[in-house]
Amino acid sequence: MLVATTFWESFFLFLIFLPMVMLWAFALVDVFRRQELSGWSKAAWVACIIFVPFLGTFAYLIVHPARTRYDEAYVGEPDPVYTARAVTTSNGVSELQTLADLHDRGKLSDAEFATEKERVLGAMSAASA
Repeated sequence: MLVATTFWESFFLFLIFLPMVMLWAFALVDVFRRQELSGWSKAAWVACIIFVPFLGTFAYLIVHPARTRYDEAYVGEPDPVYTARAVTTSNGVSELQTLADLHDRGKLSDAEFATEKERVLGAMSAASA
């Protein structure tokens, strides 16, 4: 049994019907992936999408805007050890360069330079531990 026997049947199948079915399926998947929807609202949207497929799908896509890619991937808090290490290392190196420049220009005495250098190095070693 051939599915599409004429050009127009093939055209309807591949260019109109299949994208509509894909849109319907993506809307169903999106309903289940949304965490902000409660169970009852998910059930209502699924019923609307299944029983009134095209109208329900278009209504869902209009009512619920697209999410950004960061909604689910980066929900958790950043790792404090990694963040402290990255920030301290970059800021510590730049701070040491600034201290050395101030010391070279005579703005800091040897004692002040040594004290600040120990403070920065102590903070960097504490962050890397």
